[in-house]
Amino acid sequence: MKQYLKIILAGLLLLCCSRSEGQVSKLISQLHNPKDKNIMVAAHRGDWRNAPENSIQAYKQAIEMGVDVIEVDLNMTKDSVVVIMHDDLIDRTTDGKGKPSDYTLAQLKKFHLREGQGVTGKHTIPTLEEVMLLAKGKILVNLDKSFPYYEEAYKVLKKTGTLNQAIFKTSEPYAVVRKKYPAILDSITFMPVVYINQPRARQIINEYQKEIKPVAFELIFPTDTSSILKNNDFIRDHGAKVWINALWPSLNGGHDDTIAWEDGNTKDSWGWLIAHGATMIQTDRPGSLLDYLKKMK
Repeated sequence: MKQYLKIILAGLLLLCCSRSEGQVSKLISQLHNPKDKNIMVAAHRGDWRNAPENSIQAYKQAIEMGVDVIEVDLNMTKDSVVVIMHDDLIDRTTDGKGKPSDYTLAQLKKFHLREGQGVTGKHTIPTLEEVMLLAKGKILVNLDKSFPYYEEAYKVLKKTGTLNQAIFKTSEPYAVVRKKYPAILDSITFMPVVYINQPRARQIINEYQKEIKPVAFELIFPTDTSSILKNNDFIRDHGAKVWINALWPSLNGGHDDTIAWEDGNTKDSWGWLIAHGATMIQTDRPGSLLDYLKKMK
């Protein structure tokens, strides 16, 4: 009887793993298909409005609500462990002070992340490895603020078997990235960040597409006057998606989350972004954006 139960449990575990791998395989396929009509939703710092930002809890909740991507901010400890921390200092988000690099991982883990109203709870600063193990087989991960740590992050992803789930990014031009990371650039999923109101924006995009064919381009624009917004088919025609941030006005010409959330004006926020080519949207309101997309089918 015990042997029979072991077989059943093993079968259920295998079934769960297969379903999980199928889930992330679908997302990876969608990420690499610029003609896919579905909008991919990225949760900025996880579900940070309902849990400490960049915490394991915030990422768990974002995964459970059904987003496609979670965004993490990379930093490094004194003993060279890649951790998740947006700011240069830990003062704002924890009960500690100073830089992550002032502490070893063991020392950093003694601090606690702040929840609502600045109160600290039980959550600690996670490592990239912890986040990738959580995300494994479930979701894609956007590695923000990662350019100084590509090699260290790459090792973590290889160790955890999650390399194909992670999106590396930077606003540096192609030549700079190639010079700094010649050994791994062709082995990672890559997304350049382009400030499209700048004169060389189109040239930067064309150069990247010629050299390495990025999976997507993250377009930043404080005003919505760029010609690239009027016609960015050339990005998708060369095999890349268009990522636009809905976080705050300076990133999207004023077509941000707040307009949708506070004013109920989805036409001039998320609807506008989609109408202007966005196939991936990073948001601080992931649950509401998912509801909107389901309503719009």
